[in-house]
Amino acid sequence: MQHFELAPWFERRNLALLTDLYQLTMMAGYFKEGRGNIPVTFDYFFRSLPPHSGFAIFAGLESFLLYLKNLHFTEDDIEYLKSLKIFDEDFLTFLRNFKIHLRVKAVPEGTLIFPFEPVVQIEGPLLEAQLVETALLNILNYQTLIASKSARVCLSAEPDPVIEFGLRRAHGPDGGTSASRAAYIGGCVATSNVMAGKIYGIPVTGTHAHSWVMSYQSELEAFRAFARLYPNRCVLLVDTYDPIKSGIPNAVQVFKEMREQGIDVKPAIRIDSGDLARISKVAYRMMTEAGFENPMIIGSNDLNEDLIADLRRQGAKINAWGVGTHLITSYDCPALSGVYKLVAVYRDGVWESRIKITGNIEKSTDPGRKIPVRYYTDDGNLLGDVMYLEGEGYVENGSIQTRSRLFPHIPQKLEGASFAEPLLKEVFWEGEISIPLESVQNIRERVRKQVYALSEEYKRLRNPEVYRVFLSPRLGDLKNQIWQNPEAGIVFQ
Repeated sequence: MQHFELAPWFERRNLALLTDLYQLTMMAGYFKEGRGNIPVTFDYFFRSLPPHSGFAIFAGLESFLLYLKNLHFTEDDIEYLKSLKIFDEDFLTFLRNFKIHLRVKAVPEGTLIFPFEPVVQIEGPLLEAQLVETALLNILNYQTLIASKSARVCLSAEPDPVIEFGLRRAHGPDGGTSASRAAYIGGCVATSNVMAGKIYGIPVTGTHAHSWVMSYQSELEAFRAFARLYPNRCVLLVDTYDPIKSGIPNAVQVFKEMREQGIDVKPAIRIDSGDLARISKVAYRMMTEAGFENPMIIGSNDLNEDLIADLRRQGAKINAWGVGTHLITSYDCPALSGVYKLVAVYRDGVWESRIKITGNIEKSTDPGRKIPVRYYTDDGNLLGDVMYLEGEGYVENGSIQTRSRLFPHIPQKLEGASFAEPLLKEVFWEGEISIPLESVQNIRERVRKQVYALSEEYKRLRNPEVYRVFLSPRLGDLKNQIWQNPEAGIVFQ
């Protein structure tokens, strides 16, 4: 399919003001205090998976990189900030000449990710690293959430295809377009969103609405007209009136007429209401009795992964699924718990580790500049991840010595490792994207391969196994040392 080189939303618009006001007030404070150029490291990670999920899929990296590449303050931006009467002229002049100098490392888009390990690492001047926090969270949290939901829905439907139908229920134009991208990455085969198709090269598909049928004098007349106009992609919506008494029989009649006219008929219907299991069985019987083998029967109507699994359990004859609202809004989990935390500050020639100490032990962060390493079994399945400190060597295979995140003083082991893969790659440096931007098709294929390499116990719809993410012994000792002396909060690496 042709991929139109149309710049996505995040490149066509400068989004410097897509931020919270407190980011700008902190920036101004750092600027006035002479702290803006202090080198720092921030980690982006998330704290918990959506309910009943065993994994998440990292999405949105391309959008974030395009945001960074285009990040600047226009004169119109400056005039607006000046009108707030918060910022002095020196700081506004600095913003007029603002350029980004950050180094960004990230896991490849489409990678399976798990709670608490750094997915993106931002390193550079404190003032700049502070500015990008809100946009990073806005972009990555949402697309990661939708890609993860999509993978879950598609797993429940396997081997049937899932089509994303959610644009009209999405949270605004960009919410629809970026979510269509994420849903395709997560496993959907196509979208109804034409703009997403043009921008990202995603296959687009669609049938007709009930209004098409209602605009004609009869359902049969409406079906005949649609078949005449689109003989090679004729999918008929059969539930405008009564799918069993009229919709399916009329569709079968039209498919017969097309066959008699010498058209290579690929009979397909969509059911959007009623008892989908019962209606689909009736449709399958009527269509096969008419000599149409392997008809396509698309089911839609507020579907989610649980309903799809239940319909399959009931023996529904649906073999393609249109999923809209519950996918595009991640209906059961509307937000990902992604956060952006300071983990290191460079001072007097060394990196000082920083940690967030809290009464809720699970919300305490992991200090220092880290390298997440993924271990695999000898058959290529994911085994577990270990976070190492920057510059710390790691064992490639065998029995891996580790520590628990929650109890970093307790030694643990990750047994049976065959090979290891560091996850973070440099993706942005000094204002330029330092990796080739991938097509959504390539990213989607990465997802497919990684989900396939994940053991079945992590893919259950209910009570999935918890994937193991550990600290290295050195990182465990560092975290425990800071916990023992929380008032200092700093340990030199």
